[in-house]
Amino acid sequence: MTFVVLFSTMSFNISEHFCGDQLVDTSYFSTADACNMMDMQMPISSDDCKIEKEDCCSNHSEFIQGSSEIQSVVTSLDFDQQVFLTSFVYTYINLFEGLEDNVIPFKNYAPPIIVKDIQVLDNVFLI
Repeated sequence: MTFVVLFSTMSFNISEHFCGDQLVDTSYFSTADACNMMDMQMPISSDDCKIEKEDCCSNHSEFIQGSSEIQSVVTSLDFDQQVFLTSFVYTYINLFEGLEDNVIPFKNYAPPIIVKDIQVLDNVFLI
């Protein structure tokens, strides 16, 4: 819930740099780095005319404003709902208590004394 509130109230800027139709750089919190196409463009000049090539690069920036209003919801529980909630939490917490102990019900009893071999007397053998 904390992350939802944090990201819904946070404002940030998305800056993109395009060279022609191709995306070169994207930045989320600062300006995008320009490519080196700016340095390579040199104006062609002569005595009679000046020809300058248009810049093929463009920057696109978008600002996303976060919400500044946070609504707090306060609910009041009546007595029956409070009793149900506390009993549910209490039983859920105590549900897994004691599962680590391995209960052996015959741990304190000695095994019976074998007088005769019952399997041989009844001719019952496991194959």
